[in-house]
Amino acid sequence: MRRTPTAAEGPGDQVAHWDEATVGDLELEERHALRRVSGLSTELVDITEVEYRQLRLERVVLVGVWTEGTVDEAENSLAELGALAETAGSQVLDGLIQRRYRPDPSTYVGRGKVNELRDVVLAEGADTVICDGELSPSQLRTLEQTIKIKVIDRTALILDIFAQHAKSREGKAQVELAQLQYFLPRLRGWGEAMSRQAGGSASGSGGVGLRGPGETKLETDRRRIRTRIAKLKRDIAGMGTIRATKRAGRRRRGVPSVVIAGYTNAGKSSVLNRLTGAGVLVEDALFATLDTATRRTRTADGRVYTLSDTVGFVRHLPHQLVEAFRSTLEEAADADLVVHVVDGAHPDPEAQVRAVHEVLAEVGADTTDEVLVVNKADLADAETLLRLKRLWPEAICVSARTGTGVEELRRSVESRLPQPPREVQALVPYGRGDLVSRVHRSGQVLAEEHTPEGTSIRAMVDEALAAVLLPYAS
Repeated sequence: MRRTPTAAEGPGDQVAHWDEATVGDLELEERHALRRVSGLSTELVDITEVEYRQLRLERVVLVGVWTEGTVDEAENSLAELGALAETAGSQVLDGLIQRRYRPDPSTYVGRGKVNELRDVVLAEGADTVICDGELSPSQLRTLEQTIKIKVIDRTALILDIFAQHAKSREGKAQVELAQLQYFLPRLRGWGEAMSRQAGGSASGSGGVGLRGPGETKLETDRRRIRTRIAKLKRDIAGMGTIRATKRAGRRRRGVPSVVIAGYTNAGKSSVLNRLTGAGVLVEDALFATLDTATRRTRTADGRVYTLSDTVGFVRHLPHQLVEAFRSTLEEAADADLVVHVVDGAHPDPEAQVRAVHEVLAEVGADTTDEVLVVNKADLADAETLLRLKRLWPEAICVSARTGTGVEELRRSVESRLPQPPREVQALVPYGRGDLVSRVHRSGQVLAEEHTPEGTSIRAMVDEALAAVLLPYAS
């Protein structure tokens, strides 16, 4: 076992970049040691025994396999896993990483290290081990049989958080679908005999006492889950149709749409509240927002557009979730503009941007016009902000908490909205006030005057509205 280097030593003194090392150069000691990640122990402070029994947080040990990149990146990944575990309601006792070329296909951390991991679990009194990766069914089974406590992976942890935070009918259905798709191949029978139960004929190969009704309990569970998955897919498709109909209606009315996307806990909901006064839930927690919130707002010249908050992304976002939330994420693909919010105070904001771009590419939103917003500028140090500004010259630094830079962001968003394509001059009778309202709502009013005959208006509008105004052209 090995502890993380001290601040004086620096992680860079211990291990070079993965791409700078060959198989022969990788130190034997690094391959054979679990590295303890410091700062991953959370404790309850000033709490009575009664309160502790009421809370009874699940006690977990984190373990990861470091296959590429630097030691800082590996420890950041495990620190993020710790934040996810705390969000799910766990108390993190310890965190360990092992340097390997690839995860062990049987035990994830290597056969020789499972016993060491079990010793850490016993010493800490842990209830659960959480692995920083997606485990195969065989890896999961082998680890649980060896360590003798519950073992889950990163995917199951994220699904659990989503299940806790989903509030709307659509959100709950999407999370349930993702969970069932994840757990279906991981179902296990109730003992060897039950899992090998034979058919009803007397000549069945199961032998005496194992001849059953023709379908095992495991097969029944799988059939029921597949039936439930099919129903959830139909329900979500229907909800997606409703969402698409609403988007099409906004398109017909010429209302531009802006989507706020970004890494989880980057401050997307705070930015939405600053731009629209929406009053959406803001919480310093991962995946606090799962249900899409859409709000109407106006530009400085009076044009209406919509702003939508979306579910946060994370590195290695489970593909089951991407598929289940596809109808929600397609809001970004159909938008006129994506406001990409980055946490400027995060240790590795560049990795956040890469993770978000990967998910956006999966749903076909990688070609949408984008405004990059570095949030939490009040918490980030000046050196970090300068580095990010050099990396992303077009980025806008804001603080949704203090309001710094929000007006610059608002102007940037409004300048990138699609402009109505045609200028019209019309004298609209007072009896057609609905047309004047429609021009204000979806067009850009250049001049307006009230005369005895009606409202004289000059504006930039789309082709459909221009055709309606043609009889009143002046």
